[in-house]
Amino acid sequence: MPDFNRVIPPLFVLLWSTGFLGARYAMPWAEPFTFLGVRFALAFAILATLMLFLSKRRLNAHQIGTAMIAGVLIHGVYLGGVFWSVHNGLPAGISALIAGMQPLVTALMAMVLLGERVTSRQWVGLAAGLAGVLLVLWPKLGVSGTGINSANLIASAVALIGICAGTVWQKRFATRDDMIANTAWQYVGAAILMGLGSMLFETQSFTVNGESLFALAWLTLVLSIGAIFLLMRMIRDGEMASVSSLFYLVPAVTAIIAWFLFGETLTLLQLAGMALATFGVALATARKRSA
Repeated sequence: MPDFNRVIPPLFVLLWSTGFLGARYAMPWAEPFTFLGVRFALAFAILATLMLFLSKRRLNAHQIGTAMIAGVLIHGVYLGGVFWSVHNGLPAGISALIAGMQPLVTALMAMVLLGERVTSRQWVGLAAGLAGVLLVLWPKLGVSGTGINSANLIASAVALIGICAGTVWQKRFATRDDMIANTAWQYVGAAILMGLGSMLFETQSFTVNGESLFALAWLTLVLSIGAIFLLMRMIRDGEMASVSSLFYLVPAVTAIIAWFLFGETLTLLQLAGMALATFGVALATARKRSA
């Protein structure tokens, strides 16, 4: 289905970029680990139901363990670190800038652990994309406050390593598994981690209202199922440097959505950054034409 394959990358970027909407509505009403634990458990319940009708084969114990490790890294460590640091006051622009290092870190991990060759064109694209992300986020980086501290910065760095390691792990060990079953078991691993974090460090506070329910529904259905399925598909079929470079477009698309929905400003510097990030992604994902 070549036409559908062309739609997957832009659709993934669009869906992933809306994640800030759910986080914006959720964080005032729930503690981060508690909220994520509920989100992951709900995502597993939905996928477990789908498994009964759509899964082609069951996973064995080894495959289940592999999927749970991927889930701990991609969902638990990554989202847990991001939500925790933002909940504790780290400015979103700083968090996004740290997360913006993902394509470069993932490319390095894939080169070392998977033996993937990153071409000079892809390195230029990755560097250009990172520069574009910096320009897009530049107006939001001039902030100060107690939120910029070692604990929050370490949490964001751990989150970055988590998603990079998780995507490489998924590519290395689980690309041939049934996608629905694999993703479902990912959320079991992530839910266990968030449950432990909630019991050890939180009071399990969760205020049920329109905003928190909207955030839970949006992040579960659109992000944890829709966007993650697209990401798993791209990890299965593509090179890690090309797949991860798409994350460079997320800050730009997020800024456009915030401008459209919330009236946030867009400067010429940000627009130039969007163009540079798009150029970088185009370089990193371009394939050589056959003779």
